[in-house]
Amino acid sequence: MADFKDINNKAMDTVKDLVHKKPLSVISINSNTSGWTALVEALEREAVPDTQNLIGIYEVTFSKGKEVTGYKRKEVRRKSDTGLDEEKEE
Repeated sequence: MADFKDINNKAMDTVKDLVHKKPLSVISINSNTSGWTALVEALEREAVPDTQNLIGIYEVTFSKGKEVTGYKRKEVRRKSDTGLDEEKEE
C-alpha cells in the first residue's frame, strides 16, 4: 500500500511541477514489469459555469525505483463529460 501512496504523491507533484497544471486527482495507478503508470486529472482551463472547465488527463510513468521516466497528456475533456454513454429515451 505504501508504494501506491508514494506513486500517487509523486504523480500529483509531477503534474504540478513539470506540466504547471493544478492536479485534481489520481484516477488510476498500475504497476508492471518496467515500473508504474499513473493517470492524473488536472485543471487545464477554468470556465463559468465550472461544468465547462477543461480537464486534462496526464499519464505519468515511473521506473521500479519510482523515478519519473515520462509524462504525456492523453486527453482533454469538459468537466461535465463523464465519458459514460447515457441511454436515450425513445
